[in-house]
Amino acid sequence: MTFDELGLSKPILRAVSALGYNTPTPVQAQAIPLVLAGADVVAAAQTGTGKTAAFTLPLMQRIGRGKGVPLALVVTPTRELAVQIERVAAIIAKETDQRVTVAVGGVKYRPQANRIKSGIDLLVATPGRLIDLVEHGNVSLASVQALVLDEADRMLDMGFWPSMRRILGFLPDVRQTLLFSATLDEAITQLIDGVLHDPVYVEIARQGTTVEQLEQAVLPVEQSQKPELLAALVRQRGADRVLVFTKMKNRADFVKTILDRDGLRVTCIHANRSQQQRERALSRFRSGRIDILVATDIIARGIDISDIDHVINYDVPENPEDYVHRIGRTARAGASGYAFTLLGPDELTQFREIEYFLGQQVPVLDIEDFPYREGRIIPFAGRPVKKRSHSVYGGSITRRGRRR
Repeated sequence: MTFDELGLSKPILRAVSALGYNTPTPVQAQAIPLVLAGADVVAAAQTGTGKTAAFTLPLMQRIGRGKGVPLALVVTPTRELAVQIERVAAIIAKETDQRVTVAVGGVKYRPQANRIKSGIDLLVATPGRLIDLVEHGNVSLASVQALVLDEADRMLDMGFWPSMRRILGFLPDVRQTLLFSATLDEAITQLIDGVLHDPVYVEIARQGTTVEQLEQAVLPVEQSQKPELLAALVRQRGADRVLVFTKMKNRADFVKTILDRDGLRVTCIHANRSQQQRERALSRFRSGRIDILVATDIIARGIDISDIDHVINYDVPENPEDYVHRIGRTARAGASGYAFTLLGPDELTQFREIEYFLGQQVPVLDIEDFPYREGRIIPFAGRPVKKRSHSVYGGSITRRGRRR
């Protein structure tokens, strides 16, 4: 199938070329005709499969150009993802003569309000700033024809649900609603009936599925071993294009310091950094001026950075969904990638929940297989691993598969 066969207009097809797309991905091929037809859609697809284009392309064709008030609204959990979606929509808008803007916290309020008042067709926003703009009379959502919740599982969980209820109250009852995410758990699907009308489900992969080109491994270690192990792992696997995830902001700063001492080109990003600092860190990582980006989960979802070779979980995430989003930053768009998790004794229960969610057991690398104290290369190149049961702190995760 080609984009020409999906019912897209000539200006939108020019935007497809400007975005560099050649052939629609499965989620694009299935979702675009449904959005164009006006259906409510719930789409679940693996990270890196083009979900942003799957809703922006048909949505902008469907709404056309209005009288200056937003006709479509995209709500997303993080500033970084909102800015990324706005950039894609802005490329489309150049071909369609539409107006797009983004509204996020962490930056000055007045310039965003002025851009909205100057006239827009599509607004991309984070919940807190959007509520502020509505309540201060700087934007009206009364004319919104279509609502998109990107990373919908996060937008509808208990943390964001109070804000989302307020936002839904600002919107017309009759509208098109689109939910896009890599993961949609049962708790979220129970809320869908109250948000959507007779939705069509597009499920490219079952919940928790990861791409085939992604190789995962877990390294069981004591917490005290993690700093030394991380530095050796990065150094010996190659320090080019590595994304390291931590649970907390102070842990991200700590890990950056560890890697700094090793003479590596590293920066970090978390909620205590200003929006300007966060954007600069992402820009330096994307451009290759920085090899290693240490981050909390604020960039685990939706952020599209090409050619990330390795994702390393310095800390196991609290939620299995976050694990899928984290490791989905590598092996995108058909490329291969590796995801390592440093597993402390106190994190075993969390990791078992992740394996249950994935429906598979992640191969285990014994600490003795990784002689980092002697500074030797990790034996991770080409020989098969014997199938055997391996006890991890009293558990029973099976080590299996092949090493590359």
